[in-house]
Amino acid sequence: MPKLAVIILTKNEEANITAAMESAAFADEIVVIDSGSTDRTQELAEKHGAKVVIHPMSDEGFAGQRNFALTQTEAEWVFYLDADERVIPEIVPKLKAIIKSGEKKAYCVERKNVVFGQQMNYGVHRPDYSCRLYPRTSISWQGRVHEVVKTDLPYEKIDNGLLHYTYNSWVKYFDKFNQYTSMAAREMVNKGKQISSKAILGHAFCAFFKSYILKQGVRDGFLGFVMSFMAMVYTLVKYMKLKNIYRIKKHEGNEYESAE
Repeated sequence: MPKLAVIILTKNEEANITAAMESAAFADEIVVIDSGSTDRTQELAEKHGAKVVIHPMSDEGFAGQRNFALTQTEAEWVFYLDADERVIPEIVPKLKAIIKSGEKKAYCVERKNVVFGQQMNYGVHRPDYSCRLYPRTSISWQGRVHEVVKTDLPYEKIDNGLLHYTYNSWVKYFDKFNQYTSMAAREMVNKGKQISSKAILGHAFCAFFKSYILKQGVRDGFLGFVMSFMAMVYTLVKYMKLKNIYRIKKHEGNEYESAE
């Protein structure tokens, strides 16, 4: 029987790590890649039997962390799980059957998002498919923020697989908001992307329209409106940070990281 390792990336996830690991107890091994927690994340992970590796996040961002994780296990299969996610028990027999069969594909698992205690069925947080289960030697990752997997394998979907508890406080939301918009701006600079002020407004409006109207965020009630509005603000801020990076590089000669 091929072995399965569940990989969890963490930083200050003491509130989530235990429940995440308990939902992944079916795995042969749980590997936690921690980028520098200052809370009890490492202690709790080790207490529950995980292999914990401290690995600061590099300029390669989340893709770098995921690629590094692939070198920390010898299991034939890997399943990526975020600390704020839980594996739905009903999916476990399906996962075991896939691994036993040895059918090499990239398996994309349906993820249901819970935002501030409400399961979202529409809009930017509607249920989505995220590729999580792979043969370990058949993949690699790229991208600083919204990393994507690179593989030549065919894809297959698995329904009703994960619950994703995205945010339970606005403090946590804005912490991640600031981190992700800054990383997105750096990535665009590295790619040489520039944008005009008019284009920023256009992209921001389109983000709201896409989430609230096209993806029917309106059907999720007041929170559907709020999260669609925040999708617009996220788009606006990441591009404003991009412009500010270029402004500082041009007029002050400082390193662009200081623009954040």
